[in-house]
Amino acid sequence: MEERDTSETNGDGLKRTVFVTGATTGIGMMTARLFARHNYRLAVTGRIPKLDPLLRHPDLTSTEVLNVKLDLRSEGSIEDAFGTALDRFGTIDVLINNAGITLHKPIIDVTWSEWDDVLNTNLKGAYFLSAHFARENISRNRNGVIVNIASTHGLTGLAGRSVYGASKGGMIQMTRMMAMEWAAHKIRVNAIAPATVLTPSRQELLSDPDKREIMRQRIPLQDFITEEEVAAAAHYLASDAARSITGHTLPLDGGLLSQ
Repeated sequence: MEERDTSETNGDGLKRTVFVTGATTGIGMMTARLFARHNYRLAVTGRIPKLDPLLRHPDLTSTEVLNVKLDLRSEGSIEDAFGTALDRFGTIDVLINNAGITLHKPIIDVTWSEWDDVLNTNLKGAYFLSAHFARENISRNRNGVIVNIASTHGLTGLAGRSVYGASKGGMIQMTRMMAMEWAAHKIRVNAIAPATVLTPSRQELLSDPDKREIMRQRIPLQDFITEEEVAAAAHYLASDAARSITGHTLPLDGGLLSQ
C-alpha cells in the first residue's frame, strides 16, 4: 500500500485544502483520492449528489472531507459552495477546475441552449469560481494554486467537437491570463490538456473494439491516457516541486499534438 505523505502543509502548518469540482467520477474522483493520499483536506463537488462511491473509498478515511453541491451554471451556487468550503476549512489552498460537460454534434446542428450549457459549465463557471478563490487568497495575502483540466480539443481541431473545443480553448487562454494577473500575489495557474482518457463514460463509448483500435492508433505512443496520470499531473502542478511553473498548459497526449 502506498504510504501517505504527511509533509504537505500550508503556511499555517495545517493540512492543505483542495477544492475539486466534478469529483463524482472519472478524473475528478481519482484526483480527490490522490490528494487525500497526500494528506490534503478535501472539498469535493458535484452538480447532483452522486459522491457516495468517492466518500466511501479507503483513500479518504484518514482525512477531512466536505461534500458540496455545485452547479457551475449558477452564480449563486458558486458563491454558496465556495463559502461553505471556506466556513469549514478556513482556507482553500488548491482549486482543481475539473467539472465539465461535452457535446458531440456538427456545428450547423448546435443550438443556442446547447452552446450556453457547455460554455457556462466548462468556462464561465470555472472563471468565476477561480475569481472567488483568488479574491479570497489575495485578501488574506495567501498564495495558492489553480489547476484547470482542459483538453487537447482546446489545442487542435476535430469535427463534431466545436463547442467543447471552444470551451477548452477558452480555458487554456483563461489560464494564461489568470497566471499573469495573479503572479504578483503568488497564485499560480496552470492547465492540463489530456487526449482520450479512459474514464468510465469513455470506456463505454470505446466498447466497440474496432472503434477503440482506430482511436488508439491515432496516438503515437498507441495508448490511452489514464485517470491516474491526469491526477498525478494535477498533484505535481499543485506541489512545491512546480513552484516556478505558471501560465503553462501541459498536454498529456501520447505525442498526439506533435504530429
